[in-house]
Amino acid sequence: MTGADPTVVSTTPSGTEILFELGVEPAAVSHACDWPPRAAELPSVDRSRVDADRSEQRDRQAAGDVYDVDVGLLRELAPDLIVTQSVCGVCAVDEQLVETHLDALPTTPKVLALSAADLAGVAECIREVGAAVGRPDRAEALVDRLETEVGRTDDRTATVTHRPSVVVLEWMDPLHVATNWVPELVSAAGGRYPLGEAGQRSREVAWETVRTVDPEILVAAPCSSGPEWTRQRRDELRSRPGWEDLRAVETGRVYPLDGRLLSRWTPRLGGVTERLAGLVHPDLVDGDPEVRPLADGRR
Repeated sequence: MTGADPTVVSTTPSGTEILFELGVEPAAVSHACDWPPRAAELPSVDRSRVDADRSEQRDRQAAGDVYDVDVGLLRELAPDLIVTQSVCGVCAVDEQLVETHLDALPTTPKVLALSAADLAGVAECIREVGAAVGRPDRAEALVDRLETEVGRTDDRTATVTHRPSVVVLEWMDPLHVATNWVPELVSAAGGRYPLGEAGQRSREVAWETVRTVDPEILVAAPCSSGPEWTRQRRDELRSRPGWEDLRAVETGRVYPLDGRLLSRWTPRLGGVTERLAGLVHPDLVDGDPEVRPLADGRR
């Protein structure tokens, strides 16, 4: 890689967010990159084949080839660095798909495949991108900011006498429970996470498992989807047997949360921790007024 300003392409929203935080604007991004707003204005190197409306239909479509890559654009840009991911080829173009097109390029770019399973891994991703673009000091400052924000929320909830049980759903049909760094965020927010531990991969769960746990707080945060998308499909949860009997439903503590925030390994996770604390302990931390319950509650 030569020159002070390498040409960078990002095929993952997480990588794009980190690059912008480091002060590096990619030459092109994935179609799913939407933060910061400037990212949505950049050329897209891929097109998603998933176009279904319902969660279950989208899940079925995602089992096949999900993306078409604009090889012509990659050839034209001749990137020095491609920031991609190795953890999941469903929510964004992954390392394997990128490497199938490298022979068609006039350059041999460095491919940086990001993967994180907990907050320590998130910090490492930030450092890796910082090193790849020659901005390690700025990357370390971002890591410090993330850790400070999570720690500040953790300090505010450290003395709570009751830690409500929390379940976060990463997909609604079939049900997937979010894990990775989510149990750490919930713990810092003053809650308990009975369906997973930090570092575990998110996994499919049976509805009966959720009913057995009977969480005090239920958060629906479908991967790569905004809260309004979730709200429009809330019947995918409300139609399930025993829904009305869940404690979270009875008390009106079912919330849609932006899955684009919770599922990406970026410095914004520090702010997400505070949002969660506002849901778990509204007496200690002010909640986000835009996060309206999915269930009104009966008591």
